[in-house]
Amino acid sequence: MKIADSFVVAAPVERTWRAIRDPQVVGACLPGCEEIEAVSPTLYRARIGVKLGPIAAEFAAEVEVVEEEPPVRVVTVTRGEEGGRASNLRSDNILTLAPADDGGTRVSYEADMTVTGRLAKFGFGVMKKKAQSLASEFAGNLEARVNEAASGG
Repeated sequence: MKIADSFVVAAPVERTWRAIRDPQVVGACLPGCEEIEAVSPTLYRARIGVKLGPIAAEFAAEVEVVEEEPPVRVVTVTRGEEGGRASNLRSDNILTLAPADDGGTRVSYEADMTVTGRLAKFGFGVMKKKAQSLASEFAGNLEARVNEAASGG
């Protein structure tokens, strides 16, 4: 399943890049992220809860930065497993930053996700809608967090 979109953050590219590369900022913006830790500068572990219809799932996930071009592009691979291997996910992600006309930053993302196991029983349409909803919520949270940091909050 592929999703792609973009949004504008009212902050310059350099400030937005610092936020994107800070696992604590990203973790705080990611819906359902209950904890995140940096294992190395390019590997993070997280615990992420997701609710899809009547099913609630908690994933132990690893996010690996496989390529980056500061401050314009980062490529990551996310792998996660629900307890007891009930569901597995993999997402290949590309995030790019570019100056926006108003002095802010246009953040564009592409994700190619695969979900197997009990969560995969939900149809493609339901899964895609949920993924887009989570991405939209993340975008709003990131913009608020970057703006809060800029105002000293």
